[in-house]
Amino acid sequence: MANFYNDNPDLKHHLTHPLMRKIVELKERNFTDAEKYDYAPFDFEDAMDSYEKVLEIAGEISGEIVAQNADDVDHEGPHVVDGHVVYAKGTQKNLDALVKAGLMGISLPRRYNGLNFSLVPYIMAADMVSRADAGFVNIWGLQDCAETIYEFASEEQRQRFLPRVCAGETMAMDLTEPDAGSDLQAVMLKASYNEADGTWRLNGVKRFITNGDGNIALVLARSEEGTHDGRGLSMFIFDRNDGGVTVRRIENKMGIKGSPTCELVFKNAKAELCGSRKLGLIKYVMALMNGARLGIAAQSVGVSEAAYREALSYANDRKQFGKAIIEFPAVYEMLAVMKAKLDASRSILYETTRFVDMYKIYEDIARERTLSPEERKEMKYYQRLADAFTPMAKGMGSEFCNQNAYDAVQIHGGSGFMKDYACERIYRDARITSIYEGTTQLQVVAAIRHVTTGTYLSRIKEYEAMEYAEELSPLKNKLIAMTELYEKAVVCVTDTKNTEYVDFHARRLVEMAGHIIMGYLLMGDASRNANFLKSTNVYINYGEAEVDKNYKLITTSDPDKMSLYK
Repeated sequence: MANFYNDNPDLKHHLTHPLMRKIVELKERNFTDAEKYDYAPFDFEDAMDSYEKVLEIAGEISGEIVAQNADDVDHEGPHVVDGHVVYAKGTQKNLDALVKAGLMGISLPRRYNGLNFSLVPYIMAADMVSRADAGFVNIWGLQDCAETIYEFASEEQRQRFLPRVCAGETMAMDLTEPDAGSDLQAVMLKASYNEADGTWRLNGVKRFITNGDGNIALVLARSEEGTHDGRGLSMFIFDRNDGGVTVRRIENKMGIKGSPTCELVFKNAKAELCGSRKLGLIKYVMALMNGARLGIAAQSVGVSEAAYREALSYANDRKQFGKAIIEFPAVYEMLAVMKAKLDASRSILYETTRFVDMYKIYEDIARERTLSPEERKEMKYYQRLADAFTPMAKGMGSEFCNQNAYDAVQIHGGSGFMKDYACERIYRDARITSIYEGTTQLQVVAAIRHVTTGTYLSRIKEYEAMEYAEELSPLKNKLIAMTELYEKAVVCVTDTKNTEYVDFHARRLVEMAGHIIMGYLLMGDASRNANFLKSTNVYINYGEAEVDKNYKLITTSDPDKMSLYK
């Protein structure tokens, strides 16, 4: 039987990272829930055993059900009936299996019927589901929207909505509009307060809404009359049971065909305010998008995994000129680089997830009691790292996902262009990862300030100071040399005091930092597990060439000649 957890030892490697003990102990408040709930763990080992058992179930469902339905779902897709979405038959089977297994609300507290898991196993489940069917994770994974309700809604709202998510209801985040894509300040969906009955009503159109007909939606709407910027926007909770929203159409997409991307029409739809007025974009959506970007980073890793495995299997089976094509240097080099990119993407994904776990757990504890000065300092430290690493993990992970999908098709040759092979669907599914929840270019916009303020360099120096296996010393020396080039490149660009010039080179600078960071992360992996030695060598050599290329381009360019590109 196919099990996407048991057949991938890399997942258990990341699940057992040394920081997990502290994360779990903080998340479980030293295991006090064991006194109230018979399924709550009583110590760290018991918690990790629960994580593994749930991940094994998620791995089995991913391998035996979701992956088996993927081709049929891609062919059938969802459709609209009487203004509402009807999933493809395979999609509904997938959802039913995950709900039956109790895999909804994984990270939500037990008082709302959740499992109270750390984000690491939740993201790991998303990683596996994405390997099985990238489109389906957009339906199951949007339960992450529930985190926004947990963080910002009233306790009464939490009590009403969160148990429903844990019971299997799906969610959506209704943000973008025909004239407000990445520029969410331009959102014009109108929210009007009815004094007579004390309710909010929503009117307007939303477009490109993933799983747009979900049971519960978070809606960004303009609550302040006469405003035209982000300060006039608030966040609302819409319950599909109240009616007032119809699906005008489902977009006909290149990939992730099973995931309904909807255009929605709101006609006097009843909704309720989530949190405070005017903070919809500047506070709540920013938090929501960061969580969503972490989810897309996980989706990217899952798709990369699928692409690599399809390519490896084909290269072993396909014979040309009397031998398997994996024996040709041009092919085995491609596969080695694919695996290195996959391992690097996964390493930064789980490093980022641990950072997010740490600061979010401290934020949650702060709702219960005052944090000590040491705890508050640690929370701010991890929050800064999470803010810096999230756009890098999403940006570079999604680009590597696209590259791996491309190379998987290339290794298949002409067969990869045919729908008979899974890599054709994987290739189409991969393309969206570097576009939605903020394009790679927008991830760079979010990341560049961590170049100019030194966040990345500071963390790189922390990695440099860590202990690694002795045999990795030559690779560490390469990373130190790469860091020197990165520092010089940053100074070269920032010394111009030209904001446009910084933006011009931003992607190159962020990628340089990313290659160094992922190199160190892989060295840490290889020090704990020799299975990562090959990828560590391959990736650092690859990253060295990329850093050198970007350094030369940056240091030989002229700020006065940017006009050549306009």
